[in-house]
Amino acid sequence: MSRHGSSNSFLASWIRIPPVGTAESDDGMSRVTTFGEVMIRLMPPGHQRLSQGLPGALEATFGGAEANVAMSIARQGGQAAFCTSLPDNPLTDCFIREMRGWGVDTDLIRKVSQGRFGIYFVENGANQRGGVVTYDRDQSSISLTTPDAYPWAELFEGSDWLHVTGITPSLSRAAADSALAAARHAAERSMTVSCDLNFRAKLWRWDPGTKPGELAGRVMRTLLPSVHVLIANEEDAAKVLGIHAPDTDVESGALSLSGYEAVAREIVSQFPNLKRVAITLRESISASHNRWGAILFDAAADRAFSAPLDAAGQYAPYDITQMIDRVGAGDSFAAGLIFALRTPELSNPETAIRYATAASCLKHSLRGDFNDVSRGEIEALMKGGGGGRVQR
Repeated sequence: MSRHGSSNSFLASWIRIPPVGTAESDDGMSRVTTFGEVMIRLMPPGHQRLSQGLPGALEATFGGAEANVAMSIARQGGQAAFCTSLPDNPLTDCFIREMRGWGVDTDLIRKVSQGRFGIYFVENGANQRGGVVTYDRDQSSISLTTPDAYPWAELFEGSDWLHVTGITPSLSRAAADSALAAARHAAERSMTVSCDLNFRAKLWRWDPGTKPGELAGRVMRTLLPSVHVLIANEEDAAKVLGIHAPDTDVESGALSLSGYEAVAREIVSQFPNLKRVAITLRESISASHNRWGAILFDAAADRAFSAPLDAAGQYAPYDITQMIDRVGAGDSFAAGLIFALRTPELSNPETAIRYATAASCLKHSLRGDFNDVSRGEIEALMKGGGGGRVQR
């Protein structure tokens, strides 16, 4: 079904294909909508560098923060829709089929006649050699699409939650304006809005003369007043918002739990519309060995909850000694948190942060952006079933 009438000069068509395995609830406000860019992800075999893999065959999959979140929510049994602008070509058709296969609603994907399908390359790190991401996404379709091209009220029908990130606004002024418009329109509809700061130093180049961190801070401080749930990692708050955790050195892996609780409190004091602030905590011993945990600050309770915990109830991060792929781990955390907060039996802050942290821990065992784990597997890890035994 095609829809015309956008104030933009290019043609946009709407894909109307029923998603697999989803159904709208009686109240009509049941799904999470995510908005952002998706790319083709190219990766050399194993832990090779691009210089070793090229010329040669690269593994091609799809990836992108907001698409990753939608996929993961659907995989866990929730309802999710993904909104983006993509070129009208076979690559987009392949992506739509992929997302439909996971149960994500693809109705909101716009096929447009300008721009391209972005690409990014991943070198998987090992031991003391860190991973490397190389972007090739200039002039992508979403970066050329202005906010007036999106009929926001129609896009948000049937949704009560919007998820955005700091990655899409980093692409261009148009993409930043669109992400801001999405958040504002969602908030005006009384939807819950979540945002992952997701600072990428290689991006945020669209305002000449402004450093990436400064531009990110300016744009995200404009977006955050429309946000209710904020997600960040151990570096985002410092690099985007200028809020630093005391007694912490990210490079050395020294992380202070109380320091990040103080960071979360300061963020809430600056943005009182925030109801919860989640911060993932990664201790990088090497590219192959990380410790992983998180905190969730609940503004109403005025306290922070951490996960995972040991038998004595003390913070004890997951010890991940053989990472397969860490790209997408933060997105799997965001998806787990959103899913938990929307699921009554998981929604209290203490349980929700345990669920999200377990979901993202499991992602480190999977190659590719997508977190192909079920709710049952996540809950098993929450209960201590992390021994990796064969299930027969």
